[in-house]
Amino acid sequence: MAKPKIKLYVDVVSPFAYFAFYALENFPVFKQCEISYVPVFLGGIMKACNNTAPIQIKNKDKWINTERLRWARAFSIPVLATSPPGFPPNTIAAQRALTALQLARPAALPAALAAMYDAFWVRGEPITDAAVIGRAVASALGEDAGAAAAVVERSAAKEVKELLAARTGEAVEVDGAFGMPWFVATNAEGETECFWGFDHLGQVTDHLGLERPTAGGWKAML
Repeated sequence: MAKPKIKLYVDVVSPFAYFAFYALENFPVFKQCEISYVPVFLGGIMKACNNTAPIQIKNKDKWINTERLRWARAFSIPVLATSPPGFPPNTIAAQRALTALQLARPAALPAALAAMYDAFWVRGEPITDAAVIGRAVASALGEDAGAAAAVVERSAAKEVKELLAARTGEAVEVDGAFGMPWFVATNAEGETECFWGFDHLGQVTDHLGLERPTAGGWKAML
């Protein structure tokens, strides 16, 4: 029987995509799943769907931060008590670097994502800073600075820009994404469904036929 599969679209700017990534990487319930991450540009998704950013909606901007902290406490996910300085930043450079890294070293992508999420959402470092991006890539590669520099340099290449744009378009036009986190989940029977939002992680486990945990934050899951 095939393994359950999860594809998660990711952009470093989204705190809830960070939570989803953290869950897939660290929660035992997902250890039996085949997981893949697809870097996309959330700003492009929002534009394609004519969406207004939550931070620009009256009262929702404050509510988003409240929800962010509630879920972080419920699942013991490390995160800043306040939004990072300058939030929300333009993450196009970071997303292109992740795309370039995935082309060069696909296996290093999860480590780079973890490093970028930690830098931005735990330590509050400017994710638009080339040095911050470079350190995250270097930590994922575990090699000399030259290897990371090559990846960052490649991120400015036309092929990388076009691939990121294409994947962003695929998220919208093929998988129906309009926000993050966006899960594409395929169970052992080959049935695929999409889910939006960290708070729907329980539905993801149900669709995949996984035994949903009942302790801690899972009790609040849809």
